[in-house]
Amino acid sequence: MGITSATPHKPHLPQGTGRQRAATQSTDAQRERILQAATDLFARQGYANTTMAQIVRALGVTKPFVYYYFRDKQEIFETLSWRPTVDCFTSLDFADGDERPAAEKVKEGIERLIRATVTHHPCAFFPYREPQVYRPEYIAAQKKLAHHFYDRLFPLLEEARSDGDLDFQDTRITAFAALSLPGFLYSWYRPDGRLSPDEVIAQLSKLAWRVLGLRTTT
Repeated sequence: MGITSATPHKPHLPQGTGRQRAATQSTDAQRERILQAATDLFARQGYANTTMAQIVRALGVTKPFVYYYFRDKQEIFETLSWRPTVDCFTSLDFADGDERPAAEKVKEGIERLIRATVTHHPCAFFPYREPQVYRPEYIAAQKKLAHHFYDRLFPLLEEARSDGDLDFQDTRITAFAALSLPGFLYSWYRPDGRLSPDEVIAQLSKLAWRVLGLRTTT
């Protein structure tokens, strides 16, 4: 989700890999096995209380098997966190020649971001819960992607305001306020809650549009 021809680069996770050199369909499947087992452990126990030995036991394999694909548990944690980071921060990347009004792009982009956050539960919430875990290289790459997102959002907001489709005062404060709605999902969202994921996405999107001052005629 989100990455299109408008994205100036394909964002890659900062290097720090295990012994694997070339990915194949088989090795990708094995990596996914490891990532899924680690997701469950990190979500239930947290980063500090999860060990490589526990991941190995959950998979029923040997340590060299896991170390072939990942250097350590930090790399596994960063890999899990990187996917939602890319999907969220490329949610405003539209195809070249997309001439829709700015307000329509803002609406779609915000909904994409919220959907990515919900869809990637619980991995999308790891950076909020344990920000101290990540390497400086990872944080720098994350910030670069965040700038990529906001460099698109701010001009779109101001264009939509000029078009008369949005009503707000300070661009940055308005943007940050709207995006704080999905930002705080980590503190209360549960996939098995009263509302379905699609219902949560729909309601949060409408609330975010309201914060942006979306006029009802748009």
